[in-house]
Amino acid sequence: MTRATAVRAVLAVAVLLASVFITLTMSPRLGLDLQGGTRIVLQARDTATVEADRETTDRTLEVLRQRIDSLGVSEPTLTRSGEDRIIVELPDVQDPRQAAEVIGRTAQLTFHAVEGPGTDQPEEKTPDTDPDSDRLTLPDEQGRSLALGEPRLSGAGVEDATAAFDSQGGAGWTVSLEFRKGAGQDWKKLTGEAACHPHGDDRRRVAIVLDEKVISSPQVDPSVGCRVGLPSGATQITGSFSANEARDLALLIKGGALPVPVEIVEQRTVGPTLGAAAIDASAQAALIGAAATALFITVVYRLFGALAAVALGAYGVISYAALVALGVTLTLPGLAGFVLAIGMAVDANVLVFERAREECADRPTRSLRAALTTGFQKAWSAVADSNATTLIAAGLLFFLGSGPVKGFGVTLAIGVVASMFSALVIARAFTEIAANSRFVSDYRGVNGIARPGAVRTWLVRKDPKLFRRSARWLVVSAALVVVAVAGIVVRGVDLGVEFTGGRLVEYSTSRPVDVETARDSIAAAGFGDAEVTTAGDGDLSVRTGKLDNDGEHALRAALAEEGGETTKVRDELIGPSLGDELRRNALIALGVAVAVQLAYLAVRFRWTFAVASVVAMVHDVILVVGAFAWLGRPVDGIFLAALLTVIGYSVNDSVVVFDRVRELWGANRRTPLDTIARRAVLQTVPRTVNTGMGALFILAALAVLGGDSLADFALALLIGIVVGTWSSVFTAVPGALALERSAKAPPPPVPGKGKGAPRGKTRAARRDPLDNGARV
Repeated sequence: MTRATAVRAVLAVAVLLASVFITLTMSPRLGLDLQGGTRIVLQARDTATVEADRETTDRTLEVLRQRIDSLGVSEPTLTRSGEDRIIVELPDVQDPRQAAEVIGRTAQLTFHAVEGPGTDQPEEKTPDTDPDSDRLTLPDEQGRSLALGEPRLSGAGVEDATAAFDSQGGAGWTVSLEFRKGAGQDWKKLTGEAACHPHGDDRRRVAIVLDEKVISSPQVDPSVGCRVGLPSGATQITGSFSANEARDLALLIKGGALPVPVEIVEQRTVGPTLGAAAIDASAQAALIGAAATALFITVVYRLFGALAAVALGAYGVISYAALVALGVTLTLPGLAGFVLAIGMAVDANVLVFERAREECADRPTRSLRAALTTGFQKAWSAVADSNATTLIAAGLLFFLGSGPVKGFGVTLAIGVVASMFSALVIARAFTEIAANSRFVSDYRGVNGIARPGAVRTWLVRKDPKLFRRSARWLVVSAALVVVAVAGIVVRGVDLGVEFTGGRLVEYSTSRPVDVETARDSIAAAGFGDAEVTTAGDGDLSVRTGKLDNDGEHALRAALAEEGGETTKVRDELIGPSLGDELRRNALIALGVAVAVQLAYLAVRFRWTFAVASVVAMVHDVILVVGAFAWLGRPVDGIFLAALLTVIGYSVNDSVVVFDRVRELWGANRRTPLDTIARRAVLQTVPRTVNTGMGALFILAALAVLGGDSLADFALALLIGIVVGTWSSVFTAVPGALALERSAKAPPPPVPGKGKGAPRGKTRAARRDPLDNGARV
């Protein structure tokens, strides 16, 4: 065992032990879509006097934190997003009506002198007063209009507020207020001025106003003298309050007024059963897909494939431990990304093993260890470039995605880094130790790389002239694009509620209810424009435009009349402004993805290869979107995550092909490029097929077991991998050939040689490197 192998082995053992320790001692942080609960996104709005900037949003967040703590929600999370948005996560809250009402109230509490009866137009500022005046005309508790003076005291002067039941005075539930020292004097002065008016006069009343609504307007007691006022620094708000109303009012007053008003632009509720089912489905898909992938690479690469399968298991432990140790919130898309990365983790191993097979075929007398080492060296550039393009896609998901989609980007990035470690450190240590064994080296049928694969042997023997007329492949790709665009135009793209705005609620009923019956019941309840479809195992999905929480409660009650006990499984509310923003951001994300991938490929490869790869990538995106249009499947944020992943996968495949073209062309500068391209494709087909099969096993398991929440995600990626494999060969390569015919740039340099390399040291490459040594 060499020193380098020993270092890799020690490093692999150390990382694995640490990962196992973290896995056994720490628990993952689950997102609300997995543990159940409510997620609310609030948009701070400007007022005439206050701008909703970072500072005011932070102060608003702290006020909201006090309110939510008073609600008794366990482990709530409040964070600021951007300059003027607040994300509120409430675990285990399934009916967000009370929380949304308490959170959304501005809670501007003011105390006013009553100047007399108001006009017949309540809730309007008095027209004959100064426009800058704060005088109001509002209805009192009985609906009578009152003219109110300017605020004399605000909620900021209230030190404490408590709800209590007044059993002795018969006032029912009341809210007691304690004023701060200076505010107590203001209260005394206000009540003293009101006491100067005769008993029964409206002007002897003091109006307590919350968010421009009179909640109490009591008369000052006859025992209080003029200009004397109530001496105590406390008062009591009475009214027809229920217990919950009194408690909510007390916590609103105690929490304080929001510096700026807030608007609910997004609200999502997930039932605990849906999250548990998603976790179980993902675990089953991961086990089945990983087992199928491990069995496949073991059959193809025998002993070395089995060692790669062990490294694949180590990858799963390391990536999971990294997610837990970094405190990453594991969301449903993130969980799917973790499962998907298992299938894609074999990519680097496949690249190395195929390279080692080529070395064994080209130089049969070389030792197995030397062939394996050369395989790692020659595969490095393709491994680095392909993983870099996937990391770019993950970064775009994180920075341009929203909500749970960000979690997918994080898990995908961690998966890429962990897969490279498992392939280049763990799998390499295992295979190098095995290659030193005399038994493994002597018996070529055991190690799995000493003989060329059956697919490669068949392709070399047939040697199909793939690009003799390369334009025909471009015609086929163009025809597929036309079919996809026709689907987009004819059928239209079914944008999810995330992009259009509105509300989507999924219900589970104790008795089966067909769609027509449910639609009639909902229409009879006043929701005639609601779209009703089936979802999951007999569940009902209802999609409407504008629908508040009270409306949702009424809609659920209408379904309960037909279906018995009705449980809300999932609830998504997206405001129209946020829907427009998310739709715009999705287009920006796709545009940035294209530009960034083009820039990276242009730096790493020739501009013709970069443009051809991006054209193939756009071709894949159009085909996936067109397929969803023809199938009538929804396009939402999860689909966007899948689409950006397809972009990374498509470029990944093209990078592997063009990396081989660059190498072969540099070593054979006088060979026609179409011949170079043909042989490069034939040499990389085994890698493309074997890597694709690993991902397909995982995605097929997700599509079958994942349910509605993951089926569309898996379907989009299944389509994307198939068309991406096609386009990397039959779109990108013919496109590059067409561009090279008009390009004047010379062929790339010989691999491993600079401009000043001496000519005398090239004796190693006497044989054509395109010749793999096979003879018939």
